[in-house]
Amino acid sequence: MADYRRQLQAIYLAGFEVETFEMFASSMGLTKGHCIAMAEATPEGLKLIGQPGWRMGKLLGVLVTRDGKRVFQAKSELVEATPERLSELESFRQELERLLTAQA
Repeated sequence: MADYRRQLQAIYLAGFEVETFEMFASSMGLTKGHCIAMAEATPEGLKLIGQPGWRMGKLLGVLVTRDGKRVFQAKSELVEATPERLSELESFRQELERLLTAQA
């Protein structure tokens, strides 16, 4: 069993920020740069909820395809999924998965 507190410490020391959201009391946001992932503490340690995405204000923009173009969408707001943004998101995802696995 992983201790989610040790995982959070490693994530914080790697430069991530940890945020809580009133409307999602049982989960937390893990952010770095423009990226965000939602996670929850479980008896097995931290588990990601869904896929990481692009931070759009206080929302997580999910990667979708609209009219043949890849975009991040949060409600009705869209942000173009440029190669640079996709690269940042992939680096974020890989680093976060590595940190979660190393502490498991």
